[in-house]
Amino acid sequence: MADKDTPGDAPFDLDKLKQLVEMMESHDLTDVHLKRGDEQWRLRRGPRQVVHAVPQQYAPAPQQYAPSAPAPAAAAAAPAASAADSGLIDIKSPTVGTFYAAPSPGEPAFVSVGSVVTSETIVCLIEAMKVFNQIPAEVNGTIAAILVKSGDAVEFGQPLFRVKP
Repeated sequence: MADKDTPGDAPFDLDKLKQLVEMMESHDLTDVHLKRGDEQWRLRRGPRQVVHAVPQQYAPAPQQYAPSAPAPAAAAAAPAASAADSGLIDIKSPTVGTFYAAPSPGEPAFVSVGSVVTSETIVCLIEAMKVFNQIPAEVNGTIAAILVKSGDAVEFGQPLFRVKP
């Protein structure tokens, strides 16, 4: 961790080392190199490629949900054809994530079957990577069907609601 050029000098000041590590953590530093006279300290913490770890961990997530998603998607595919025939409009998921019908547990759902919505009405939340995205209806009408349950994983473009214009 730390190097001294002359081994006969006094031992490291562990309090200073502890302060330096705390400063690195509080400022999210991964590499520090200090040099004063003959004394040098070089500290590294954490993996050097932290940025590359996040995309690699996130990429498999949609595949993990894939086995559970085809069943609802397949079930929704048949009614989608009848929805087009009956004049209903689908509100589709704009992203991959987890569907939530209410703002928080125990609160009433944003909408239910029979609710009248405008293009700005928030109909649900979709959580992706700990970010909760409010999903607007983007259509005027009445909710005719809710196609997913709160807590379900949803895919991009998956129908969430059917609206009668």
